[in-house]
Amino acid sequence: MAAKIDEQQYDGDRIKLLKAFDETNAGVKGLIDSGNLQKVPKIFLRPSDELANELTTNKNDTQIQIPVIDLSDIRKPEGRKRIVKEVMFASETWGFFQVVNHGISTDVIDGMIEGVRKFHELDVEEKRKYYSRDHTRRVRFNSSYDLFTSKTANWKDTLSISFPGSDPNDHQELPAACRESTVEYSKHVEILGYKLLELLSEGLGLETEHLKNMECCTGHRIHSHYYPACPEPHLAIGTPRHTDPGFITILLQSQGISALQIQQNGQWIDVVPTPGAFVINLGDLLQLVSNDKLKSSEHRAKANPVGPRISVACFFAGPVNGANIYGPIKELISEDNPPVYKEVTLGDYIAKFFNTGLDNYRALDYYKV
Repeated sequence: MAAKIDEQQYDGDRIKLLKAFDETNAGVKGLIDSGNLQKVPKIFLRPSDELANELTTNKNDTQIQIPVIDLSDIRKPEGRKRIVKEVMFASETWGFFQVVNHGISTDVIDGMIEGVRKFHELDVEEKRKYYSRDHTRRVRFNSSYDLFTSKTANWKDTLSISFPGSDPNDHQELPAACRESTVEYSKHVEILGYKLLELLSEGLGLETEHLKNMECCTGHRIHSHYYPACPEPHLAIGTPRHTDPGFITILLQSQGISALQIQQNGQWIDVVPTPGAFVINLGDLLQLVSNDKLKSSEHRAKANPVGPRISVACFFAGPVNGANIYGPIKELISEDNPPVYKEVTLGDYIAKFFNTGLDNYRALDYYKV
């Protein structure tokens, strides 16, 4: 009985602690900058049963690596066939792969990472101007979008910027510290997104423009993450285990610090940053429209004793107005391969995502036939 009372007491205290943290509008970096932090605050501690389970079951095999695909021959017929085959193998078995020779210059990549660093290392009063939990805002800065619905606060801060499709000419609402680099990066990563959708369409036996015509890449959101060094990384988590809700995600990782892991055959596999490469992962919506042909895999980001680690995730999740309806592509359905999922309105799908803690969200479970 005493244990239960203690647990109830903590639950009540936790809400107060979460509110106090959130009301600083300063994020994890602000918490660290406010004093000599030796221990992880309670709101960041992972549940004891989760930690105990990981100690007994986790087998992190760093020798296994996700596929790396060279896109340099994408315009040559034979080269493209090879690339499509490699993309489909990775997409059906891993749900993850890295791409090199993708056409985005080192200057654009380095500029994006530096812009993210500059923003997150601004004076806290400047960053507070962008602090918000309103997911409809084009620009918002916060820590743990699901702070009040998740089991554990994430050891990271995030600047999110939406690019709704037709590129607006006025970007003045973007923070000056990263405005130019983010706008430039957005243009290049959108082109790469379209290339990947073309390869996936061809791999599924569809017309090259099929996924593009479904507006899978119409609009995107760039989440620029800043993971400070953590005093007790084994007790915290950078980003909890989850699958991405959209179609595809293009991830840029800063070099030198490995944190991203994917779940494969009961193991957590490290995705070590490859110089000049992007990590590509498939989201739940792509698994849904492909009727389980393609795979959306669970992944997470560890907290680290060193930092900061910077990553930039570009999410392609369909038009921001949410009006589109998505279900298994009819060309992929047959008597032998009936629909596995129901149709879903994008707006309802996204609303469900934002109303559920990331560590509890399993989108595909909600929409199975």
